[in-house]
Amino acid sequence: MTEIRNLSQHVNEEVTLEGWLANKRSSGKIAFVQVRDGSGTAQVVASRSEVDDASWQAIQEAVQESTVRVVGRVNEDHRAPGGYEIHASELELLALSEEFPISPKEHGTAFLMEHRHLWLRSSKQRAALRVRSEVCQAIRDYFYDGGYTLVDSPILTPAACEGTSTLFETDYFGDKAYLSQSGQLYLEPAIAALGKVYCFGPTFRAEKSKTRRHLMEFWMVEPEIAFMRFEALCDLAEDFVCSLVTRVLDRCAEDLEVLERDTKALEAVQKPFPHISYTEAIERLQAKGNPIAWGDDFGADDETQITADFDRPVKISRFPTKIKAFYMEPDPDNPEVVLGLDVIAPEGYGEIIGGSQRIHDLELLERRLAEHELPREAFEWYLDVRRYGTCPHSGFGMGIERFVAWMSGVKHLRETIPYPRMLNKIYP
Repeated sequence: MTEIRNLSQHVNEEVTLEGWLANKRSSGKIAFVQVRDGSGTAQVVASRSEVDDASWQAIQEAVQESTVRVVGRVNEDHRAPGGYEIHASELELLALSEEFPISPKEHGTAFLMEHRHLWLRSSKQRAALRVRSEVCQAIRDYFYDGGYTLVDSPILTPAACEGTSTLFETDYFGDKAYLSQSGQLYLEPAIAALGKVYCFGPTFRAEKSKTRRHLMEFWMVEPEIAFMRFEALCDLAEDFVCSLVTRVLDRCAEDLEVLERDTKALEAVQKPFPHISYTEAIERLQAKGNPIAWGDDFGADDETQITADFDRPVKISRFPTKIKAFYMEPDPDNPEVVLGLDVIAPEGYGEIIGGSQRIHDLELLERRLAEHELPREAFEWYLDVRRYGTCPHSGFGMGIERFVAWMSGVKHLRETIPYPRMLNKIYP
């Protein structure tokens, strides 16, 4: 059995492949069949005079998405998809498909989302998911090569990380539990055991948002590093983003072409990134006529306006303490702001990284919990990290779907995850 991606290794050899019929056309004496096997698409040429009656009958009966087995010789042909085609000697119909509901005509988004399990088979959806796969592997390689240890954080938790208003609550044998908003709090204790760690998995936010930038369930990667101060964290975030962009450009060229992505915009993503303070960002927005005031959080339109002046991601730091999470370290020069970092992607894709130096002083963290009206008893284990060998440390989180959307050039996160969970949408 041969995969289509490996046809170049079998020129002038007979191969067998199995897959799905993507398209076909026939003149009566010769048929051209497009076969997809998950690794690629190949053109199969079948001549009536060169195949037996059963094979020719199977070709006539097969419709889109029918399952087939093909035996034939591989020829190099630059006109064919992938540069190679198969001259069939046999074609067997393994399963005849019913009429496929997704046709070449235009379909509305609602229809496609109802058939997401089938929409995945289309060329652009396959390409976006391959980019996602490459990004995920690049993330693991980056941290593995950097000496980080993967630490899996729990999905069921008794405490909030990003505020209680966006928690999915569930019953845990009579107690309240929540789907994790972030693995960070559970990652922090691991730094005293392993130094440099990261977690990578699904997270959940019950945000009643219908924007193209939000999902109820998304994947996030979060590194946490002992003894790392804020400026080093900013450098790490920048290097991490550049590494992933380089990897996508290097290994996903064909998929980016299918997605019609303008790669020149990605090629511009080079170090150093522009780095401005929150205060400077507010001033820039106000100069453009934006009514935002100091102390307001950025919305999607604000982020787009900020990045409009740059051709690469922008680092924004030192946010007002009152709009950021309880665990962020205050700026020693100005406690009204925190040592927090956002990295905003260009082209309207918004925040892709959010991070900070963490509070390592026990008394200050206790005060912050009280100010945010969080139940202390749920965080006693987290306070232990400051009681027993506390140290300065930093980390960030990056949502995979937003990053993949930026790389792929797709406008909505629903196309960057196999089965998106959105407001009022949990089927299929």
